[in-house]
Amino acid sequence: MAHLDFKTLSRCLLRSQLVGCAFNTRGLQNIGLAYALEPGLQKIYSGDPQGLQKARRRHLKFYNTHPFWNPLLVGIFLTLENKISRELFPPASLPGVKSTLVYTLSAIGDSFFSGSLLVTWALVTMVLVMAGFFWPAIILGIIFFLALQLFKMYIFHQGYVQGIVFVQRLKRWNLINWGTRLKVVNALLVLCFWLVIWPFKWHILNFIGVCFLGLIMAWVFRRIQWSREIFLTGVLLLSLLLPWDQMVNNFVF
Repeated sequence: MAHLDFKTLSRCLLRSQLVGCAFNTRGLQNIGLAYALEPGLQKIYSGDPQGLQKARRRHLKFYNTHPFWNPLLVGIFLTLENKISRELFPPASLPGVKSTLVYTLSAIGDSFFSGSLLVTWALVTMVLVMAGFFWPAIILGIIFFLALQLFKMYIFHQGYVQGIVFVQRLKRWNLINWGTRLKVVNALLVLCFWLVIWPFKWHILNFIGVCFLGLIMAWVFRRIQWSREIFLTGVLLLSLLLPWDQMVNNFVF
């Protein structure tokens, strides 16, 4: 396999952060992917202009995945192009491998990162800020950002060194199930956020009543498949307009 030096790999890694900048309606992230691969492709196909043009065309096809997985895929594609240049991997097989990897990782990324982990970070930050802990919220954001960069460097390195084999290791990470667990944590964080922002002048029965009503409305709206925006607007209006503490007191006494 042709050796790519540290400078070339670093350029590819940095460019993988910009894949979404050239988003378009025809190929989605394809231009950004080709841009990220360009330093590596030039090195792999140095002295072979035809091979370089063919490689560029291969990666200008339709491409779209979760942005957090772009470094991994860039690393894997560089390894595959290395093998193609040495005739160890048939170029005709690349589109099938590429589409399988892209769609699989896109589904995992949407479920775990966008649908779970980022929501957890946002909710924790909201709770800290509303509780008056501004600097801990800032520090938490910095930690999350740095952890994400380390994660991207790690998967880029593993994708380049191990290639497709590394994708098999991802199964052991069990990210889909971890995403489900995080969603449960997120539900508890929403409750914490409600408790933090709830006006102290209101009786606790207001809070219990609105929570109970919210559960009923969520079930109803799920059954009839109405818009969630309508549901949230209804909950907020009822929480503001109905005197829940007086209603419960009158009912009890």
